[in-house]
Amino acid sequence: MESLGLSLEMATVLGLLALTVFLFVTEIVRVDVTAIIILVILGLLSYLPGLENLAEPRELFAGFSSNAVISIIAVMIIGAGLDKTGVMSTVTNFILTFGGKTEQRIIPIVSSTVAIISSFMQNVGAAALYLPVVSRISSRTEIPLSRLLMPMGFCAILGGTITMVGSSPLILLNDLIISANAELPQSNQMETFGLFSVTPIGLSLVVTGILYFVIFGRFILPGSEDQGGSEADKRSEYLNRLYGLDSGITELSVPSDSPIAGRTILDIHADFDIYIIALHIDQKTYVAPVVLDELKAPSRIAVMGTPAAIRRFAVQNDLVIHPQMDKFSRELASHRCGVAEIVIPPESSMINESTRSVRARERYGFSLLAIYRGEEVMSHIRTDDHLPTKIGFEPLHAGDTLLVHTTWSALNLLQKNRDFVIVTSDYPREELRPQKVGWALTFFLIALGLILFTNILLSLCLLVGAAGMVASRVLRIDEAYSAVGWNTVFLLASLIPLGQAVQSTGTAQWIADGILAGLDGVPIWGLQIGVALLAAAFTLIMSNVGATVLLVPLAISIAVASGGDPAVFALTVAISTSNSFLIPTHQVNALIMGPAGYRVKDFLRAGFGMTILFLIVSITVMNILF
Repeated sequence: MESLGLSLEMATVLGLLALTVFLFVTEIVRVDVTAIIILVILGLLSYLPGLENLAEPRELFAGFSSNAVISIIAVMIIGAGLDKTGVMSTVTNFILTFGGKTEQRIIPIVSSTVAIISSFMQNVGAAALYLPVVSRISSRTEIPLSRLLMPMGFCAILGGTITMVGSSPLILLNDLIISANAELPQSNQMETFGLFSVTPIGLSLVVTGILYFVIFGRFILPGSEDQGGSEADKRSEYLNRLYGLDSGITELSVPSDSPIAGRTILDIHADFDIYIIALHIDQKTYVAPVVLDELKAPSRIAVMGTPAAIRRFAVQNDLVIHPQMDKFSRELASHRCGVAEIVIPPESSMINESTRSVRARERYGFSLLAIYRGEEVMSHIRTDDHLPTKIGFEPLHAGDTLLVHTTWSALNLLQKNRDFVIVTSDYPREELRPQKVGWALTFFLIALGLILFTNILLSLCLLVGAAGMVASRVLRIDEAYSAVGWNTVFLLASLIPLGQAVQSTGTAQWIADGILAGLDGVPIWGLQIGVALLAAAFTLIMSNVGATVLLVPLAISIAVASGGDPAVFALTVAISTSNSFLIPTHQVNALIMGPAGYRVKDFLRAGFGMTILFLIVSITVMNILF
């Protein structure tokens, strides 16, 4: 096999690759900024004499219209549409029903389901659809998002190896085999692979990935300790320090013979250092129940207060404390409601009124927990700093800060009310549209059907679903734009020209020839491992499709020359292009990097072990099967 000589263009491309990796690893600038810088340098260098073939200036920005990038944009919009109608909340509830709130149970459920979806759908699409689900799970369980998204993302990549339509390299493989057969003697002719020929390999890889994170996740995944504590912890500490309030919610059962049965919520507040923020009775849940209503029993109540006060309240009134939220797990989930701060502005009609006189619970949907006035905190809870105050009857002053428990939808409505100024800003402002769920599911299924049962371009199939979401008003166009992670788009689109330069200048061929020449005389299994490592390395710096097109013919030639099975060597390339975990150049890794706040070092730490396991498991199962 004749080796290419190193040209000036190849040396330049190698230098750009080294610079890209250096900037990625050191993170001197953000990875998406790095990608843009490399794109600009590549474009400018292509105008210099002797480097004209680095990039075609007219095609320099073609990455922004590539099939992969448009597919990512479309699937993010589809995912946002499904989320807006409440579909993803339903999926979240289903997962939490079986997975509870522990990381060890949630990771296998999320990872396995996204892997199955990824086996029939592009892995970045499956990951994008599950991104809002995992975000909601993180919010409701207070498990850091960074500990859930990487297992989900890695298993979405692994799921693409379960079927021959799960990833672009496997889709291409049979066509490349047919083309290669035309040049091979009869004795080396290869059979094409069926849809489920690779399923044992893919399932083995998915199981390996899940076990990897379940067993070693505590050591390799970034957590709250890496991020200075979760936002929920910081918020809880702030409320405790300023208002003396414990923001945790406890669910209690009220039996029929409890002393508080039949008493009003207002009386209960006056006598005990707790707040009743929700009531569940007769299969219905009421958030911010009316304080003058009598507490009927048997029922469930959700209360806020210090752990000691809640225990005392339960003992004195024969109540049963539930260790976990049951009846209120959905209505009081952190993505639906929480504690907020509201200020009374000058000229507000609330001045000299009390929350009781204006029926704040009924009209505005919030439960008053405390009033901060000047340097004084007023609440009905007795502390070392102040005596209890019947805050519901306290006339409000301009400048008062009200601490309330409310649903985010109710708080959203208060934004338009000039009697209040909302201080809390970090809450979900989503306006759910459950009435549009039929349209959302229809266009999602249409897009999925076009992908599975037609030969229409993937990006066009997904754009059908995205355009349908907007046309049917599941999403407003501005919401569709907001749903797109533009940092991901720029990262991938800006790196595509570099990958093309690696291939068009012959740099990839030169690297492959040099490595394979060094493997001369190595046994067949060693050659197969070398091919797998080469494919994994190439897919980190160029598209997996480009790596597959380049390496499959080389792998087949090596197999024929060494007496190996050319079909197995070709499959090794197509499978190993999914071994892309070390740096965030894969579309899925780029997608999850921003929302989880990952850094390149996080991928290196978790991806190294996954890369080794992928190599061992895939080569072993492949040789057992074939």
